[in-house]
Amino acid sequence: MTTTVAPSGEAYAGSLPEALRSLDELAGHEMAGATSALLVPDSSIDAAMLSWLVSRPDGLRVNAPTSRRVGMRDVAAVRTAADMFMRLDFLYGGGHGHRALRHYFRHEVLPLLDASYSEKVGSCLFSAAAEISQLLGWTAYDSGQHALADRYLLSTLRLTQVVDDRMMGARILSNMSHQANYLGHSARAVRLSRASSEGGRGRSTPRAMALFAAHEARALSLTQDRVGASRAMNEAERFFDRAESGDDPDWLSYMDEAELVGELCHCFRDLKQGPDAVRFAERAVALTDPQYARTLGFCRMVLAQSQLLNGELEAAVATAGLAVDGGDALQSARFQRYVSDFQRALAPHDKSPGVQQFNEQVRRAMSRLDDE
Repeated sequence: MTTTVAPSGEAYAGSLPEALRSLDELAGHEMAGATSALLVPDSSIDAAMLSWLVSRPDGLRVNAPTSRRVGMRDVAAVRTAADMFMRLDFLYGGGHGHRALRHYFRHEVLPLLDASYSEKVGSCLFSAAAEISQLLGWTAYDSGQHALADRYLLSTLRLTQVVDDRMMGARILSNMSHQANYLGHSARAVRLSRASSEGGRGRSTPRAMALFAAHEARALSLTQDRVGASRAMNEAERFFDRAESGDDPDWLSYMDEAELVGELCHCFRDLKQGPDAVRFAERAVALTDPQYARTLGFCRMVLAQSQLLNGELEAAVATAGLAVDGGDALQSARFQRYVSDFQRALAPHDKSPGVQQFNEQVRRAMSRLDDE
């Protein structure tokens, strides 16, 4: 049975059974309309960060006397499901597969964590379960369900503590920083990103550290800290230069040059550095595989915003028109926000025929979305 009432738990779980109960409760909740507020307070987020940073691993309860035995085949099935749902998220937005993913996690994954397994299987199983759980948080975020996303990500952070998966835990904090940045919670975004970098340091591959540093750069850019943002961007690039030297987990495969450049163009846009923003955004558009419609849509919208910063109204409207024509990106609540933000920035030019044509294009695209 499912409900749309917001889950109440928001504290960092003190034990694994408590964390699993929280995740089971969360997975029983339907997503309702989009929400803009982060309902988990800063105090709870800060306490969770500190608890994770100073935590010791719980350790696994191996070879438990239960009737079900889990093997590597079960783990492989969970990883395959994670890959499949991540691809759906990239192609169609977070809302598309969220309900099916919730059902799979609650009825197929969580029971495995209470079964019997060896040390090797258990370690791989908890890492795979954390990947599914964080994807639930990410898809809730992409759908505008920010309070629900916060709770999923907090509970997933606790799950990484079981087997001391510091790189995945740092990724969760980085995702939470990304969300706080999107919502304009700049101080929160900075704290989360720094906890991510510090928590992952020495336990993460260079590619992962590049991701964490890029998210710190984005958070600092939002605060208009040019010196700090520049340092973090340079650090991200230095880590990425060594990316091929690390043994990366499969979940990090999306962190390629296009992803890094895409993060950096957001930084220059937020810092109001128009020429650099345009240069990096153009490169991000050129590097992004068109099959990742949502990512390409984001990069094009940042390019359009950057062109507008440079006073290139005609080019900006044309670029944004290409982004909206991508179609599939519109399934994402985040992408729709990029478009509406751009339309507000165009308001001083609302008499321009090109701007009027673009606004009509957006209206028609949203109408078609309702019919698809």
